[in-house]
Amino acid sequence: MDKVRRHIVFYGYVQGVGFRWKARSTASRLGVSGWVRNLDDGSVEMEAEGTERDIEDLISALEDHRWGSVDRIESEYVPIHGDYSFEVR
Repeated sequence: MDKVRRHIVFYGYVQGVGFRWKARSTASRLGVSGWVRNLDDGSVEMEAEGTERDIEDLISALEDHRWGSVDRIESEYVPIHGDYSFEVR
């Protein structure tokens, strides 16, 4: 399967609830590389690289976060970087 890379921003109650750590553990389990970080406006920004299906599974897992809530997601495709891991920034 071909890899893709997506730049994704999650809006809602997504900071201070373990969101980035869940992103890292789920991405690692799915074999998705990239990074995730908090933004000053209270949103969380992520770049994820992997198969389309694995990235969709990652997003679904993050939407189902039991301590926070995702109100809106913005996503766009970006060039592949060839990362080997997923890091919290």
